[in-house]
This record gives sequence, C-alpha cells and structure tokens, in this order.
Amino acid sequence: MGKLAEYAFVAGTLSTILALVGYVFYALSGVRAARLAAAGVPMMTGGVSFTAGPRTTSIGHYATLLAWLGLAVLGASLVFRTIATGHGPFSNMYEFSIAFGFGILGAYLWFERTYHQRILGLLALPVALALLGYAATVPASIEPLVPALQNNLLLTVHVATAIVAYGSFTVAFAAALLYLIQPEGGRWGLPKPEVLDEIGYRAIVIGFPFLTLTVVLGAVWAATAWGTYWSWDPKETASLLTWLIYGAYLHARVVRGWRGRKAAVLLLIGFGATLFTYFGNLFFSGLHSYSGLG
Repeated sequence: MGKLAEYAFVAGTLSTILALVGYVFYALSGVRAARLAAAGVPMMTGGVSFTAGPRTTSIGHYATLLAWLGLAVLGASLVFRTIATGHGPFSNMYEFSIAFGFGILGAYLWFERTYHQRILGLLALPVALALLGYAATVPASIEPLVPALQNNLLLTVHVATAIVAYGSFTVAFAAALLYLIQPEGGRWGLPKPEVLDEIGYRAIVIGFPFLTLTVVLGAVWAATAWGTYWSWDPKETASLLTWLIYGAYLHARVVRGWRGRKAAVLLLIGFGATLFTYFGNLFFSGLHSYSGLG
C-alpha cells in the first residue's frame, strides 16, 4: 500500500500540473476573446468567468477534468497511506503537505462549480503544487507514532478540519489577489471585482468555523497528550493569531461594511499567517516538532 500511495501521489501531482497548464491556456484564450469582444468582434458568451468562445470553454472544461482527476488520485494516495500506516495523515510534513494540497484542490473545485470562475485556478493550483513539490522533498518513511500522536480519531478529525479551513483560505487568497491586480471595474478578462470580493468572503465564511474547530480540537488533544489545553507553543500561538485575523476580517466585513481593497489586503495577511502557522514548526522548536524534520 505504501508504494501505491507513492504512485498515486506522483500521478495526482502530474494531473494537477496538466490542469494548471490547461487553466493558463484557458486564461490566455479568454483574454483574447475579451479583447475581440471589446473590438466589436461577435463572440459567444459562455457560463464562465469572462467572455468566451468555444475554444476557451473547451480548454477550461478539460482543465477542470484534470483537476478533478488530480483530486481523486491524491485522495487515493491519502487512503493508501492511511492503510499502510494505520493512522490518518498527521504524523509528518509529508503527509500534512499532501493533505493540504488535496484540500486546496477540493476547495477550489467546489468554488469553481458554485461560481463558475475557473480563473481562480491560476492562483490556487500553484499553491497546491508548491505543497506537493515540498512533500516530494521531505522524508516519506513510515515511522511509529510518537506518544503525543497516539489518539488516532481525534488527530484525524483535527487535521481534516484544518484541511477544509486551509483550502478555503487559499481560495480566498486567490480571489483577493486577483481583485488587487486589476483596476476598478476590471479588465484583462478577469472576473468582476464584486464577484471576487464575494468569493473571498464566502470562502472565509466556510473556512473560519473549521479553523475554530481545528483550534478547539487541538486544545483537547493537547490536554490529552501534554496535560494542558494551552501552552503557548509557537504553532498554537500562530494558529490563534490566524484565527484572530480572519475573525477581524469577518467583523470588519459584517459590522464595519468593509469591501474591496481593504478587505482583500486583510485576506492576504490572513493567508500569510496561515502559511506561517503551517510551516512554523520548521522555524521554532516546540511541542509540534515531531514533524519528521527536527
């Protein structure tokens, strides 16, 4: 099963690379279609993120199929790995990173299906590929669980909620960055700014409760493993900071009416905190230093 997990990981990575290539061609074709439409050339309008002709739509369709294939194969890799190890993907950074990449693909595809904005794949998929590439550089050996990780069900749920949260935050990051790189009113065939603003908000509405569950379950796990609910471990502290940033975003959005560029900047800061939380144990020693790299 361990070998099957590795083969599925490679196949999932290749599928994701091909999907990204497809999304790049889709975007370039869409930009051309938008320019032709602006010049008064008759074009078809597809149910995608911008004016599109038949070629644009078909390219996007194949890119999406490849992304779904990548999601399925990476999911199979995690299942095979779980069977081989006897526990969920939570014992080292190799397993974490594949699970994180899987979560990003899943969140992206859900939002693509909901909002028909394939252009988000241009930014979401590179983040997933960076994590998969990172996974390929760290030890993948199967080792016995350290005592702190010998609570299989709790740790599996803890990681699963984090995967949903981090995947959603990646989509919010992609929407926010796309919002910031275009002028007011939109151009270059990108989605309208108000659509991107709404996607960023909806992604946090989904991700924030799961991040809350991640923090709470982590505290319960800490009490079981280390005898205290909170010890100000660097990773714990970073996760709390991330939670506060996204909480501030929701407060600013709902209570203060923040929209547009200010909200997008706050989403970028939140995603930076998310990555710092994820990789924090590589820079600071602490209770989470069991990742296999310390």
